[in-house]
Amino acid sequence: MTYIVIVAFVAILGSLAAALVFMMRGGSSSDNPAETPRKNHMARALAFRVGFSILLFLVVLISYWMGWIQPTGLPLKG
Repeated sequence: MTYIVIVAFVAILGSLAAALVFMMRGGSSSDNPAETPRKNHMARALAFRVGFSILLFLVVLISYWMGWIQPTGLPLKG
């Protein structure tokens, strides 16, 4: 379970970094129609980040329901 969470966090940070790179580069400035435009890459990378975050939340929730992980931390009652 730990490895799944680590991989999910790396995917989230990777897509966030990709969105940053696409934002800093901007769109294609040439008038050559043979080049593919890059205007939607940043939005797609951010959408993947949201998708990875939701998937991580669902995996943790299902793992708790299946009994694969147990909650830890401070007890609610003293």
